[in-house]
Amino acid sequence: MTTDPISDLLTRLRNASMVSKNSIEVPHSKYKYELVKLLKEEGYVLDVKTLGEGSKKIINIELKYSEEGKSVISGMNRLSRPGKRIYSSFDKLPRNNGGLGTVIVSTSRGLLSDSEARKRKLGGEIICEVWS
Repeated sequence: MTTDPISDLLTRLRNASMVSKNSIEVPHSKYKYELVKLLKEEGYVLDVKTLGEGSKKIINIELKYSEEGKSVISGMNRLSRPGKRIYSSFDKLPRNNGGLGTVIVSTSRGLLSDSEARKRKLGGEIICEVWS
């Protein structure tokens, strides 16, 4: 059991992209599924599926690579941790790589990218940042 499942998910994604794996499997939770689904919408992941039933559910994530075989994900950081939560209002949300990356924010309307949170004028907990 891990104390921080989101950090575990991000580490698995980072490690798999570094060794050019096609897909990975992680234990299922609604929060992790929504996070990976948002990464798919932002173009960092090719596909996401839920497999299995009950307590044996897993999330299958297909990683995305460029035509040269280089991973679309150059880096990712966990910002808010269990020991130090980071919150921000919508007007003070950080911009990743001058707007080229994505910051994922947990709002009252669910997980959103930083640009979507600014449009909806919603602040919240800053979960992580991803860039290509």
